[in-house]
Amino acid sequence: MRTLVDIPENDLSRLTKMSKTRKVSRSQLVRNAVSRFLQEEEPDSLDKLFGIWADRNIDGLEYQEQMRREWEREY
Repeated sequence: MRTLVDIPENDLSRLTKMSKTRKVSRSQLVRNAVSRFLQEEEPDSLDKLFGIWADRNIDGLEYQEQMRREWEREY
């Protein structure tokens, strides 16, 4: 799929030099960079998620109950 992206001249110049050095197209460099970015940013890896609450001083069940109480309606 094609898309248009504005890239600053300085970055474009650096991409051009890199593409010549590596003997690949600028498009390929951009595709590789996007793929790496998406791979790093996706929270599908349990390793990235494990322990993210370690610095919080609240029990997980306590937090869950607290959040549910916010949605309860008083009748």
